[in-house]
Amino acid sequence: MKEMLVRSLSGLLYVMLLILCVYFEYLLIGLFFVFGMVCLAEFKKLIQLRSNVPYLIFIVLYGVFGYWQLILDSDRSIDKATQILMVLTIFVKLFLIKDLFSEKTIPLFGTKRFLLTTFYISTAFIFLILIADYHDDYNPNILLGAFILVWVNDSFAYLIGKNFGKQKLFEKISPKKTVEGFLGGLFFSCIASYFIATFTHTLGFTAWLILSIIVSVFGTLGDLVESKFKRQANVKDSGVIMPGHGGLLDRLDSVIFAAPFIYLFLRILNYVS
Repeated sequence: MKEMLVRSLSGLLYVMLLILCVYFEYLLIGLFFVFGMVCLAEFKKLIQLRSNVPYLIFIVLYGVFGYWQLILDSDRSIDKATQILMVLTIFVKLFLIKDLFSEKTIPLFGTKRFLLTTFYISTAFIFLILIADYHDDYNPNILLGAFILVWVNDSFAYLIGKNFGKQKLFEKISPKKTVEGFLGGLFFSCIASYFIATFTHTLGFTAWLILSIIVSVFGTLGDLVESKFKRQANVKDSGVIMPGHGGLLDRLDSVIFAAPFIYLFLRILNYVS
């Protein structure tokens, strides 16, 4: 009972902090900078990387592609660079998906460790910022809607998987995840997309429906990828910063992985509209 209370309070504080900051550009930029640094620290421990270079890379990338684009409104001058960054990030994450299914352990040679800290962790927070800056105007409801889809998917995947799950989704990596849980999370995310579209007045229902599928599929893959890293490191959680939940990376793994794919869809949507 006490553990459940601590877990609930910790999760509620995290959600309230995010909702508060998402409506203020400067607060959101600061919050995601802190989140990014914490997730980098946790991930560096998982892959046993002692170098501090990833912090420097994150600060530079975040300053240029996050802060510069939003606050100084200079997105046009580095738009092509942002597209290149997006392609590289998606490319690395597709390779992580390949490793998830084809390798017993994810290879962690020297160069790959730096590629992962850069294009798996660091750039994800840049694209989370850029999601809120969709179509050149800061719109927190789009980013908040994406987080709501993640929360709905994770919550119902857990509830349905726990009560009705029989067929294991990826037993070697995450024994508790089930096919029924994944489909349940996807189903309720699709339902949530209708209400998000109706009450936020941002994107149309079809766009939010597609986003719900992107979030469910790539969010689940992101959860599995992080679980594989933790299994390789022989740890249960990525950290201890959130009592009852583990590390911050444990809470953000789904949205971190899905972020560049969400941003890609928004760019395509903007291009064809």
